[in-house]
Amino acid sequence: MRTFSAQTQSGDLALGRIVGVSPWAEQLRRDIERIAAHQSNVLILGPSGTGKELIARAVHALGTRAAKSFIPVDCAVTTGTLFASHMFGHVRGAFTGAIASALGCFRAADGGTIFLDEIGEMELELQAKLLRVLQQRTVVPVGSHDEVPVNVRVLAATNRDLAREVQEGRFREDLYYRLNVVTIRTLALKERREDIPVIAERYLAELSARYGMPSCTLSPAALSLLMQYSWPGNVRELENVLERAVMFSSGDQIDDDAFKSLREPQDRSNHASPRPGDELRQRGGSTADGGTQLEQAARRGIVAPTSISGVYRVDARSRPPGKPDEKPTAANGQSAAAPASGCWPTLADVERVHLERTLAEAMYNKSLAAKLLGIDRSVLRRKLQRYGLDAVAGRDGDDTESDGGEANGRDAASE
Repeated sequence: MRTFSAQTQSGDLALGRIVGVSPWAEQLRRDIERIAAHQSNVLILGPSGTGKELIARAVHALGTRAAKSFIPVDCAVTTGTLFASHMFGHVRGAFTGAIASALGCFRAADGGTIFLDEIGEMELELQAKLLRVLQQRTVVPVGSHDEVPVNVRVLAATNRDLAREVQEGRFREDLYYRLNVVTIRTLALKERREDIPVIAERYLAELSARYGMPSCTLSPAALSLLMQYSWPGNVRELENVLERAVMFSSGDQIDDDAFKSLREPQDRSNHASPRPGDELRQRGGSTADGGTQLEQAARRGIVAPTSISGVYRVDARSRPPGKPDEKPTAANGQSAAAPASGCWPTLADVERVHLERTLAEAMYNKSLAAKLLGIDRSVLRRKLQRYGLDAVAGRDGDDTESDGGEANGRDAASE
């Protein structure tokens, strides 16, 4: 049987702020009570606006450290030279302006809990300093050489995928495992829509009690609209929308007209996906002869829409601008082409096509083609051999230039 105390009441209040009737919310409350009884570090992962700091405060309030301090730290703004002083403190005279000693966040949280919010934003150099503190359980204030023991429980949170950040070298693996003893994952609001009516009712009552705003309820139409919206900002966005609706409401019931900002994006999302031609018309600029630039490019085969919105494939086989009837030919008389597979052309494919077009433009004179390309004639000859274009270039009769050792050394450097 749990003994009632001020600490118990504080813990119950903190846990009561984790509102929801979804299976996830109910399981989360049980997990918080279980985790709070221990001293292990906790890593809270999830999208922004899903209540990660509320969870951290509940873990602290229900634990044995509740009587001590809970110190939140925003790691996204604690950067550079200020980090050590802010986190570990400094002694008087440690730097210009240090007219008094400062404890720092870790020493201020001694015996209690430190909450490292947005830990994924911390710079690599600062991660190394934090790791040492977590391993040694001591801090060295700036301007001092004496280690000061600290006894803190570390709770950290981020909206980043730290496992991926570790793989991509943006987060230290050893720090990740030091923090990730126990993991709590929050859920986006759109994935637990059954919690929306409960959260809305609770927050409307809180607005009335805490800020003296009118006591309002939601009409069925308004609640239906809230249930349908995708909530990219999650609970934080829901609270902001409700507060704005109460502020501009003229009665005790909020109608769906108060949520016009939610209805418009929802209507747009219900529209059918644009067809490739529609996408071209939306993104292209109008031209004097009718149609858009992208539409003209599509008709000429220069670009083609892909399955990714706003991304177009450039066809290496397209005709150059200004010469719609010219078709470059290879040695066998066939049209020059990009890979037959239809995949994105490689750099070699594009280079081959460009060489063929340049030769045609230079009337198959290698000296002139080399000048047009801005390379040495011997470099051009090697490229023609590489792509099997010797027969095409052999039509001219200017292949009498010597490619001695000096020229070869110059060509190798230029290539």
